[in-house]
Amino acid sequence: MISYSIIIPVYNRPAEVRELLESLVNQTCKDFEVLIVEDGSAVPCDEVVKEYEDRLNIRYFFKPNSGRSLTRNYGMERAEGKYQLFFDSDCIIPEDYFEKVTNYLKETKADCFGGPDRAHSSFSLMQKAISYSMTSFLTTGGIRGSKKGLEKFVPRTFNMGFSREVYQNVGGFKDMFGEDIDLSTRIRKAGFTVELFPDAYVYHKRRVSLKSFYRQVYVFGMARVDLYQMHPDSLKLVHLLPACFVLGVVFLLLSSLVCPWALLPLGIYILALFLESLWVNKSLPIALLSIVTSFIQLGGYGIGFIGAFIRKVILKQQVDVEAELKKHYKKKA
Repeated sequence: MISYSIIIPVYNRPAEVRELLESLVNQTCKDFEVLIVEDGSAVPCDEVVKEYEDRLNIRYFFKPNSGRSLTRNYGMERAEGKYQLFFDSDCIIPEDYFEKVTNYLKETKADCFGGPDRAHSSFSLMQKAISYSMTSFLTTGGIRGSKKGLEKFVPRTFNMGFSREVYQNVGGFKDMFGEDIDLSTRIRKAGFTVELFPDAYVYHKRRVSLKSFYRQVYVFGMARVDLYQMHPDSLKLVHLLPACFVLGVVFLLLSSLVCPWALLPLGIYILALFLESLWVNKSLPIALLSIVTSFIQLGGYGIGFIGAFIRKVILKQQVDVEAELKKHYKKKA
């Protein structure tokens, strides 16, 4: 049996699939198969896949559009590896990724695992700034792959794997937004071990515009309320911070009408974002953009969370998060 089945859902992304497959060709450990599952794309990547058939153990499937959760499940039903591994189609995999994962698994015997994401040197300034805002401790509390995160590590499907035994016992992804967090939570509740492999990172492209980035994090905020209703104990203080940020900014802005010094905390935070991004990225333009993307990341998530919490939890209204997901999913193409 091969060790890893890499399952990649694709929707109108042939150029990015080529980059991803090229990075898999260069792996130092090649004990894996690749399953490309095309989710009803209007611009399929079958011709791209054919270019790699003599260099990778690769299979291509085309199915009607159903969303990424069911598309991943479709791939898992056909996977043959000991571990199921998931990347997004907009990822680039470092050449020693599987070598590192194999070494980690020998040491930890993890049932489920994942790693962080980073920005590749080839990414645009905007992508690097968005990457900073999604990974910095100052914005997300390190919950997306930091050893010092404010929450137990939860693998995400841009870099996530689990054993065949986990799949057979827990099942696949639910058709919802936040499906990877839900599955990770169910895996942990079932008694399986979940581990962070901090050096097994991937390069993950981000949204290419501020508008699409805002839409993405807004839906993330909405989805967190759904996850809270499904798994009440999964809601932690760190998930409330974006909502607190939104309310805090509004309070400081209103207070500044009376006392201009009220904006001092906000100014200190902006300076901290700028200096950390400058230190991390070694780029003044990225550091300046990081201030904007960080406010969008926190503001979009916080507004989405507050709105969904009021409507779904307080007012007991039905909010169609799935419609938001499908809208976002199609606009990624």
